[in-house]
Amino acid sequence: MPKTNNCQNAGNSNTHDQNKALAGLRVIDLTRALAGPYCTMMLADYGANVIKIEVPIKGDDTRHWGPPFVNGESTYFMSINRNKRSITLNLKSKKGRDILLQMTKSADVLVENFTPGVVARLGIDYDTVSKLNPKIIYCSISGFGQTGPYSKKPAYDQMMQGLGGIMSITGEPNGPPQKIGMALTDIGAGMLAAYGVMTALFNREKTEKGQYIDVSMLDLQVAWLTYQAGAYFATGKVPQRMGASHLSLVPYQSFQCSDGKYVNVAVGNERFWHRFCEGINRKDLTTMEKYAQNDARVKNRKKLVAILESEFDKQPAAYWVSRLEEVGVPCGPVNDISDVFNDPQVSSRNMKVELQHPTTGKINQTGIPIKFSRTPGKIELAPPTLGQDTSEILSELGYTESEIASLKDDSII
Repeated sequence: MPKTNNCQNAGNSNTHDQNKALAGLRVIDLTRALAGPYCTMMLADYGANVIKIEVPIKGDDTRHWGPPFVNGESTYFMSINRNKRSITLNLKSKKGRDILLQMTKSADVLVENFTPGVVARLGIDYDTVSKLNPKIIYCSISGFGQTGPYSKKPAYDQMMQGLGGIMSITGEPNGPPQKIGMALTDIGAGMLAAYGVMTALFNREKTEKGQYIDVSMLDLQVAWLTYQAGAYFATGKVPQRMGASHLSLVPYQSFQCSDGKYVNVAVGNERFWHRFCEGINRKDLTTMEKYAQNDARVKNRKKLVAILESEFDKQPAAYWVSRLEEVGVPCGPVNDISDVFNDPQVSSRNMKVELQHPTTGKINQTGIPIKFSRTPGKIELAPPTLGQDTSEILSELGYTESEIASLKDDSII
């Protein structure tokens, strides 16, 4: 099968046409759950021909994560698997492995997120695949990476946010550590993997050589610590939970208003501090030595925040957003998810997209966040049902109808 075979016989040519930034890129997706599928979705959104390989009958774990389900389809699964085709393969069987290895010969990228060591036991590891296709970019995503004393441990976002230090600095000062309300570590690892794949592809253009990529959720979190780590390195003091406050800036947090809603305020310099004080009708604060400069405000955080809390409690959130925007202070409401998808800015940026799904009918998806001027991404294929494209993909590999039927009888697909 040629590398540029982009499923045109199946009516999917619009997804992989030459106007897409990644048109002609062939990706084998051996991932499940969240980090890996998010990575391959990012590639698929810009035209990569992503073939998602799933376990027969069961499929990706997230097909069963719910509720909510819509007509039996997991909304979790559908949120991260658009623009892909699905084939089922039993990789524990020799025939299943042989089909996969045949597919890798014409692939540009393979992404997997098995526990380290599993792909080697299956005989589909980088050493094996790269002998068949030296130019392939092979990306492994795992909790701890392929090396080190923790490498074989299983990993889920819940535990990883604790291990990586994020939970220790999230939550109220006197409260327990808090998990961020989304699987930030998984999604971040998926984004990092997509970045790694594109970097390796760029290098391949110059060297004509593929390579192996090792992405760790823990490494990602350690790298994310940035200024918190910098403060620790400089002082030796362990950063503590500060609620919605900022380690180095005051006021830089949320305040509850008279209607119970919250407003975020980001006073990042002295110019904004003066504007802020004008906006809340407290210019007197700028003349007080203990609040005049940011370093003094950080030292006197508790007293200042108490004053500001009492001011914000005098008016509803919409009033304060309007007033602070009027004087040029960076601010905004703390939106719930419904507010987000009804926001005019979100709508204008096409960050909610409607698709037609073969089982559920109309579904909504989050939009594509990176806007290209000449080769924009596009959401065209709904998340596939399990094994939806198995026969089509095997036909592209040269299998006949009778051979495909035999594979099904033997539980290979």
